[in-house]
Amino acid sequence: MDKRDAVVVFKDRLREVIARSGLSRAKFAAACHIERSTLTQLLAEKTVRLPRSETLTAISASQQVSLDWLLGLSQQDTVATGILPGLEIAEGASSPADERLRAWHRQAEGYKIRYVPASLPDLLKTEDVIRYEHGASGVREPSAYMAEAADRLAYSRKPDTDIEVCSSVQSVEALADGAGIWKRLDIARRREQIERMAQLIDELYPTVRWFLFDGLDAYSAPYTVFGPQRAVTYVGGMYFVFNATEHIRVLSRHFDGLIRMAVVQPPDCARFLNGLLERCR
Repeated sequence: MDKRDAVVVFKDRLREVIARSGLSRAKFAAACHIERSTLTQLLAEKTVRLPRSETLTAISASQQVSLDWLLGLSQQDTVATGILPGLEIAEGASSPADERLRAWHRQAEGYKIRYVPASLPDLLKTEDVIRYEHGASGVREPSAYMAEAADRLAYSRKPDTDIEVCSSVQSVEALADGAGIWKRLDIARRREQIERMAQLIDELYPTVRWFLFDGLDAYSAPYTVFGPQRAVTYVGGMYFVFNATEHIRVLSRHFDGLIRMAVVQPPDCARFLNGLLERCR
């Protein structure tokens, strides 16, 4: 590959990395600790030189892609496994609302977070529902889960937050009907939970967007994609933490598929939830 071809490949792959990040070019440059003008110059049609080594290294480290891939010398975009493991297993997870998620959320500030909850979105839960879900587990005090839910809600209200949530229509209908895991939760608390979700999802839109798919057409285990940095799935008692770019990309594509199958779109979500109150009697 001659130099001109290498420049073309580099620009194409840099554009791909930017698109995958979900960031604007200004935010992408900031995340990579390079000047916005430098990024503009790298992408300019008239540019015929490759970037300096420190610029390449900054992009590689920030976005977790290999230098060889950026330069067109490899088809594998992940960095070497000796530097960045493709998969970690984090044991001792007391629930999907583990304190480790708090750190992962902080590290993903400025990136799009995509989230499939285990039951209801944590940031929308009432204190009574949190007590109901976790009060008998004996693993942690419900107050710890309440603090995490409050932190998650505060995070969602930050100016640069971009959160997408996907879950099944049936998971919310079960709450309204008092079915499944909700059969021992009384009507008043179920109604309060639905009203809170409707109010908050309307307030937070479009920063937080909740898609509801038909569980007869699609299925998903709970997981979260923290921008291009990592994806985490909860399997009960442990997390599978995916750091490799390809793994993150696969889970992102799965999330895209759930969104395409959504039967309730984010602008209609609050209205749908309020409609469920008729069933919650």
